[in-house]
Amino acid sequence: MTTTIEAPLTELQHIEKISRELGLEKWQVLATAALLDDGATVPFISRYRKEVTGSLDEVAITSIRDLLARLRELSKRQEAILASLEERELLTEELKTQVLAAETMAVLEDVYLPYRPKRRTRATIAKERGLEPLAQLLWNQNIDDFLTAAQSYIDPEKGVNSVEDALAGARDIIAEMVSEDANARGRTRELFLSKGTLKTKVTPGKEAEAAKYQDYFDWEEPLDKAPSHRVLAMLRADEESVLSLHIGPPEEEALAILDRMFIKGTGPASEMVRTAVQDGYKRLLAPSIETETRNSIKERADRVAIQVFADNLRQLLLAPPLGQKKLLAIDPGIRTGCKVVCMDQQGGLLHHDVIYLHHGERRSDEGAKVILALCKHFQIEAIAVGNGTGGREAEAFVRSLDLDKAIPLVMVNESGASVYSASDVARDEFPDQDVTVRGAVSIGRRLMDPLAELVKIDPKSIGVGQYQHDVDQKRLKGSLDDTVISCVNAVGVDVNTASKQLLSYVSGLGPQLAKAILDYRNHNGPFKSRKELTKVPRFGPKAFEQAAGFLRIRNGKHPLDNSAVHPESYDIVEAMAGSLDCEVEDLVRDVGLRGKINLKDYVNGKVGLPTLNDIMEELAKPGRDPRPQFENFSFDENVKEIKDLKPGMRLPGMVTNVTAFGAFVDVGVHQDGLVHISQLSDRFTKDPNEVVKVHQRVTVTVLNVDVERRRIALSMKSQPDVSG
Repeated sequence: MTTTIEAPLTELQHIEKISRELGLEKWQVLATAALLDDGATVPFISRYRKEVTGSLDEVAITSIRDLLARLRELSKRQEAILASLEERELLTEELKTQVLAAETMAVLEDVYLPYRPKRRTRATIAKERGLEPLAQLLWNQNIDDFLTAAQSYIDPEKGVNSVEDALAGARDIIAEMVSEDANARGRTRELFLSKGTLKTKVTPGKEAEAAKYQDYFDWEEPLDKAPSHRVLAMLRADEESVLSLHIGPPEEEALAILDRMFIKGTGPASEMVRTAVQDGYKRLLAPSIETETRNSIKERADRVAIQVFADNLRQLLLAPPLGQKKLLAIDPGIRTGCKVVCMDQQGGLLHHDVIYLHHGERRSDEGAKVILALCKHFQIEAIAVGNGTGGREAEAFVRSLDLDKAIPLVMVNESGASVYSASDVARDEFPDQDVTVRGAVSIGRRLMDPLAELVKIDPKSIGVGQYQHDVDQKRLKGSLDDTVISCVNAVGVDVNTASKQLLSYVSGLGPQLAKAILDYRNHNGPFKSRKELTKVPRFGPKAFEQAAGFLRIRNGKHPLDNSAVHPESYDIVEAMAGSLDCEVEDLVRDVGLRGKINLKDYVNGKVGLPTLNDIMEELAKPGRDPRPQFENFSFDENVKEIKDLKPGMRLPGMVTNVTAFGAFVDVGVHQDGLVHISQLSDRFTKDPNEVVKVHQRVTVTVLNVDVERRRIALSMKSQPDVSG
């Protein structure tokens, strides 16, 4: 399929570059860019505009969006540089060509560097003293008696008191010329990246303060081999001034490259230039490129860490939901007791209480009576217990009660529940309850629907990141927002039960429209159809187009209102039903009727087979949830504390976090153990994500336990070595 969308020349150049880099057809990139510029979201484009883009998925569309933004930023910088050069009457055709030919920001800044307005340097001072012609004489390297030439530049009034002063100033000018030469910078940058090493040393007197960085007290490794987590650790230690970090290639090799570029002979002038070149490298060029390289490896490490975080967050958000059940949730506590809440099938709070498990037998008996009475009175269908301090004890206590065996008891990861309970969101939801009640409700709702509850919390508080406070915060937020938006729209949102926070992540909405939907719902009651959404103030045609397909209405007026079929396609389904002389409901119920439909009969200028196939899948399972089916999980009942662990034990566990160096696994002792990347599999593993995902159930072997430091080493190998 092709498109005839028009674009300006610079945009066409961007489209061609993106097409080459991503291996996509130019028409696909151009069409996607046009949709994005028109306000379409990534989930909407990937789901409902497959014919326009050639069925590009969210990954490809996001890549187009991000690369296009970078290229537009580059163009904007090019325009600013050209304007500055023209204003200062420095712009030539050759320079303009170089500026416009720059394909990266680094190359562009290299071109501009010699012309950039700068503070006074040793070179600019030398130029002010009239030494630039002398520098040029030396630079040409075809003068033998430069000492005599230098004498004519002696001028005490300008601060040039001797021949050596004149030559020193000329060398300063040459050193800056070398450091600002675009080709020299490019070659040096390549050398730093290909042969540079990272070297760290502990700051004298900071050994105790730097104890957690002990591995890096005297460390050296090739830059291109350093994994992201080590790079971020070194950079953090350097930032804290407990370690010093130096990045650089072999100096002799760098100087040899510059010699070949700038030294033209073996005479005295060439030796003078060589001295200036060496000074230019050591004093100016190397520090400048080292700073650039730091930024480059930081960006690269950030990219890896952010991707790890986003992958982990996706797995957590898309964890299997228990579904709508009458629930009892327990937020465990020792000194202050366990907060108990009972909730209806929509997660509404019905009752709250406190029981004590650690204040004598009488208190435990009273707690048992409370739990049994609440389960009977509220017809509880499932029990959630937070995995915080006292969680395993609370779990054991509940399991000891004479409860209906059909009631599942589930341990729930409560990371971030305390953040939610103290938040404005929680205060709005439960203005009359304290933080303990809010926290217990959050634990229960996480079991019902992890996605709906976790969107209320800053992802950085959920505990699945790696160096999340060290990476670029704007980029991290963008990536995590993309992940949440992708997950929310992949699952779909019940418009009549969703919170403002969940609705705000729906394609085309945002906080203001989400609030408007809630206000309308509270005033008019539940929505009866998707069409009714158009009555919400400020919910215009564009917002409806973007959002409607991701909003669900159970038992709505139209049978497809609880499906992912977009309202713009209802007429197609109605035409299908009409051709078979049946109702839309009949198509949903009867697979035989659907089998009689020839999709090619419904292909037209706007709708093709990709959309029609999606419609048929949705008719087969309207409103299907893409998340896995919920299955209960239990820890080893004989292991409740870290002191219960012994090397060689084989235990069930739940992956809680995946990092570049391994995976953390909860085995039920309030302290996650680490499965190092070397212990994840019997085969060599380069990327832990190839083996494990957050919320995955695994079986691990205990390798080592350090009770004092609360460190647990685990293995997922079939026959791990536990001899040590």
